Amino acid sequence: MQFPRFVEAVSRRSELPMEQAAMISRATLQTLAERVTGGEAEELAAQLPDELSDYLTVPAGERPTGGKVEFLFRVANRAAVDPAVAEVGVRAVLNTLREAITVGEFQDLVSQLPKGFNALVDPIPRPPYG
Repeated sequence: MQFPRFVEAVSRRSELPMEQAAMISRATLQTLAERVTGGEAEELAAQLPDELSDYLTVPAGERPTGGKVEFLFRVANRAAVDPAVAEVGVRAVLNTLREAITVGEFQDLVSQLPKGFNALVDPIPRPPYG
């Protein structure tokens, strides 16, 4: 999935303008790269096009701590949006990522996120029993 299509999906899911969806997408990927360990950012980047994976460069130095609220504030600051807008955008980015990468990679990613992040990922619909 190329960056324009990724942003379009984020914009559609979040009902945010394309420009804002792009800023939140970049900010979310950068903040994810800071939070995950053990090569997870590189594994995630390997499944995304270069235009997206460039935002997953692991920064040197200390990794930020804190939970979901701290993560959302970091995204909000990077994207220059209100934290409530950041939350809507992060939800859309995570759900778009779920479609863009393998199930196993997405599970690995979410397992490293702070407690409370499960609420930002929409449940996968179960097939009807028939």
